Amino acid sequence: MRAIDPTRSLLLVIDFQARLMPAIAEGEAAIRSAAKLLDIAAMLDIPRLFAEQNPTRLGATVEALPVEGEPVAKFAFDVCREAGFIARIPADAQVVVTGCEAHVCVLQTVLGLLDAGRKVFVAQDAIGSRKPEDKSAAIRRMERHGAEIVTSEMAAFEWLQTAEHPRFRQAIALIK
Repeated sequence: MRAIDPTRSLLLVIDFQARLMPAIAEGEAAIRSAAKLLDIAAMLDIPRLFAEQNPTRLGATVEALPVEGEPVAKFAFDVCREAGFIARIPADAQVVVTGCEAHVCVLQTVLGLLDAGRKVFVAQDAIGSRKPEDKSAAIRRMERHGAEIVTSEMAAFEWLQTAEHPRFRQAIALIK
């Protein structure tokens, strides 16, 4: 199946941190898209994981993206390099990725997930970089190495699968 399977999905939120976000081009738009994905994932019981790069220096995840559980504090750009992280992601998982910066932590994590045999979907409207050209280059590279490039709405509708889903109306209200 080429569509995202909600029963195998996991949403990974990478480094939307307070001190980093003011420098991100169109950062507020990326946060809004990530927030929609988080809300819909929560509504559909899709697991969510958070990672924060050096949180003592870059701060916690922005308030607009409520963190559930303990975020993975990391120093490696690829969160997969953190002890025990990859074991938290089932071997057959389809990981929907959001975060910053697209050309550093998002890119390296996506490559790490692909190397670990996970299926990866990158929500291009829910990632960001300081410079748009870095984001564009990262998207091309992730796609070239096997990541599927999607939008937050594509992911949401694939999670829903049908207009007959019991949460369809609630999800549509979040999307709009």
